[in-house]
Amino acid sequence: MPPARRYLVRTVSSPEPAAPPSAARDRDEPVAGIRLQGSAVRGPRDVLLTRPMLAIVTMLLLAAGAYAVPGLERARLFAGPNPVASASATPMLASALVVGESEITEETGSRPELDQPEHVELPRASRGPIAEAERDGELPQVDAKAAPVPLIDPSGRALDGFYAALMRTRSGAADGVTRVVHFGDSIVVSDLVSGTLRRKLQTQFGDAGHGFVLFASPWPAYHHNDVRRWASRGWVVSRIVGPLAADGLYGLGGVSFKAPTGARARVGTATTGHFGRSVSRFVVDYLEQPGGGRLLLNLDGRRVKEVDTRAAKKGSASVAVETDDGEHELELVIAGTGQVRIFGVVLERQRPGVVLDALGVQGARIRFLDKQDDAHWAEQLRWRDPDLMIFQFGANESADGFAYPMDEYLQTMKDVLLQARHALPEAGCLVMGAMDRARKLDDSLRTLPIIPLIVERQRTAAREVGCAFFDTYRAMGGRGSMAKWVRRGLGAADLTHPTSVGAEILGNWLYRALMQGFGEYAARAPRPASAQSRSSLL
Repeated sequence: MPPARRYLVRTVSSPEPAAPPSAARDRDEPVAGIRLQGSAVRGPRDVLLTRPMLAIVTMLLLAAGAYAVPGLERARLFAGPNPVASASATPMLASALVVGESEITEETGSRPELDQPEHVELPRASRGPIAEAERDGELPQVDAKAAPVPLIDPSGRALDGFYAALMRTRSGAADGVTRVVHFGDSIVVSDLVSGTLRRKLQTQFGDAGHGFVLFASPWPAYHHNDVRRWASRGWVVSRIVGPLAADGLYGLGGVSFKAPTGARARVGTATTGHFGRSVSRFVVDYLEQPGGGRLLLNLDGRRVKEVDTRAAKKGSASVAVETDDGEHELELVIAGTGQVRIFGVVLERQRPGVVLDALGVQGARIRFLDKQDDAHWAEQLRWRDPDLMIFQFGANESADGFAYPMDEYLQTMKDVLLQARHALPEAGCLVMGAMDRARKLDDSLRTLPIIPLIVERQRTAAREVGCAFFDTYRAMGGRGSMAKWVRRGLGAADLTHPTSVGAEILGNWLYRALMQGFGEYAARAPRPASAQSRSSLL
């Protein structure tokens, strides 16, 4: 992935009560530039002098011996440092999970250097300092006509809801919008893989809009293809990876935004390329609450709505701005003295096609989705009413090594998948398995021992919950494949993430596997499913 620019945030105290005990298990790596203060945040001295922290420090000192004493490699908790500084694929630090907010001290602006080109070509030759190590055979084709592995779906029904929606879309039905939500970690944060899948589905079935987007960037690498965003400095965020919101309300994207009076943000259609050029409906996802403030909405520079977010109790709410289909920009302005909390903005079109929400959270493990209030998350899922839910995690779990037991990993993953399936029992469900990840050992690159175990648990969780599974690890080539990908310019220098070309290949594989399944479904049900009314976004 392209290097992220310097991104400064400042943590301020939250006026809300401390985090519930269940929230104290996990902690994402602190972002450089965060300063902790306020009564809701425990000071370093207080934290370090607690009995749990003294026990953790003792454990870490003992663990350090495994790195200093030859022959104790198997006792090491983590497989080795990531050569590229990446907050999204590093072990969790032994620090207290805090309730608070991070202030975004720089404007969010366009970052064309992070855009995924519409046409991606394979590297002409191997490259990098280890390129000449060995011959790796033919490179995977960027736009191969078939995935190396098929989807695994023992039930044979895990994706029926998605395929039925595609049948409606293909038939041109009035309600023929197929919606996909794609949860993931840092790869999805930058709209890699998810962006490729969105473009391919829209090319095949029609463009029904870009989908859900965060209007300001809560992480350095947050970026979406085919959409414009700008936000003033001063927005503050609580995130499922910390600092946490005490009430557990984060909206669909895992982030809650607040800002002082006068703060602004804009979201609009793309001005170049073939995708994201039109929108006919913006939908703002926000929180209504006691003491809520006013939100002003401007369409193409003209005031169209004023929203009062006050209510007797907290609850999810949304407001839509309808317009003619074309290039538009929506501006959000915080007004008045009350508090306004916003979760994100949806861009859609009132025509048959596909919409894909890329919901990446930097540094997330799949269990972090359970940091949210359960009823709120279910409410948000039902509000978006997707036909397919994709879950793509594993890089950060691999950084944890064996510090998080595999049986607990399996159970917490199943818990999240079950929550999603209970909220949307008719929707398709798909788990995209972890990529291979390598470490340098002597003069060679070797697969982390944890990776095959993570993939096995992901496959098991998908099967037991009734989701389909795409085995990314096996598709790449299994053990040792990341080394080959890095040598051929498809894997990044951190030995964990794909390059933009590698991400394009992964996205194409996922698309081809889904289309193979759709073809089989269509053969069984040649007639389009009868049109069914869908819940309104309002």
